[in-house]
Amino acid sequence: MQPAQGRDLVIWWMKARQIVTVLLPSLAAFTVLVTLGHNAVFTLPGLLSLGGRPVFLTQAMPLIITAGLAHVLSQGLPEAEVLATRKIRHFDLALTVSTVAAAGTVGIAVGAISGSQEATATCRNVLFLTGAMLTARAVRPQAATLGPVSWVFVVILLGYRDFNRPWPWAVTLHPPDYLPTSILSLLVFVCGLFGQTRTRPHV
Repeated sequence: MQPAQGRDLVIWWMKARQIVTVLLPSLAAFTVLVTLGHNAVFTLPGLLSLGGRPVFLTQAMPLIITAGLAHVLSQGLPEAEVLATRKIRHFDLALTVSTVAAAGTVGIAVGAISGSQEATATCRNVLFLTGAMLTARAVRPQAATLGPVSWVFVVILLGYRDFNRPWPWAVTLHPPDYLPTSILSLLVFVCGLFGQTRTRPHV
């Protein structure tokens, strides 16, 4: 069999990665949840502080994107041979960047229309958690999905020093206009992309 080329390779890649059946529905679900539930909030008792603290459901919404990406990037591409691995790596990088850009655009758009800081913050949080997922995947592929989930739950339970005041390390709890956190999130995402380039694509 000759190495898959051109359009055939793209079609095989899209089918094998389950982009239409998994990733696009994940983006759609993220869009619906951010649009309808960006101000949904519940109160949890503080583990490290007195009293309860508000937890917005948007804290968990980026996990839809990270889980979808982790899944599709782990799917095999048996039609592609070793000579196509470099192209597959480029496709996967483009897929990651475009998915994060699409999710970030949704968060910013919903935030601008509704005036919700929580919706706007999903852009930064998707950036940070995707970078964390890709970094964990480069170290241990089985940890790709678990890494961001663990972070979100640790931050929800331990991220506040007192009512509505997050610790400096609790990145995803910070306001979206806090520049140091945004820069850190971008750096984590870039590190994740570098880790993705060091991870052999599933072919």
